[in-house]
Amino acid sequence: KPWVKQIMKVANDEVLAGKVPFIARERCYPGGVPAWDIYNRGQPVHILQTLDKVVMINELFASTRQIYLNVPHSKNPKPSWYGESVGHYEGDTLVVDTIGFNDKTYVDNYRTPHTTQLHVVERFRMIDGGRTLEAKLHVEDPGAFTTPWTGIQRWRRVEDEIINQVPCNENNGDFFNHGLVPLAEDLTPDF
Repeated sequence: KPWVKQIMKVANDEVLAGKVPFIARERCYPGGVPAWDIYNRGQPVHILQTLDKVVMINELFASTRQIYLNVPHSKNPKPSWYGESVGHYEGDTLVVDTIGFNDKTYVDNYRTPHTTQLHVVERFRMIDGGRTLEAKLHVEDPGAFTTPWTGIQRWRRVEDEIINQVPCNENNGDFFNHGLVPLAEDLTPDF
């Protein structure tokens, strides 16, 4: 949509003028969905499943997504960084439907914005004899995009990996202009 193009043009012009681009993880912000799948490359993702939910943990900052199984969406999901994800199995494929996003994340690594109307459907399945997890994405946002779009991400399966701690440091500024207020600090010398 025109407003998205304008925001993207401003961001691209700033980069072309020498300003350093940023992405969510550089400021300890949750990446959101579908960015969880798209630019989650290089960091291990651990997937745990119980009878009623799937939990995905990205090693980077211990970002966590919860996908509730075999339940409908809430009537009024509270907007959040990762939205409200509900899933069910269709044969060997986990189908995850996510709504209820805030508009503070980007859909990709190029800082493409979205609205709270964002709706993402992911279809996860093992391929290559169980060696690869594939996620097919279907993304709709009538407030930001003129048409739905799709993508595919694949991860190599690794067994028995330990979840390392990759913390994010505190005191990050409001680089995305979301109105975050840093905590006051006492700058009085200790002597």
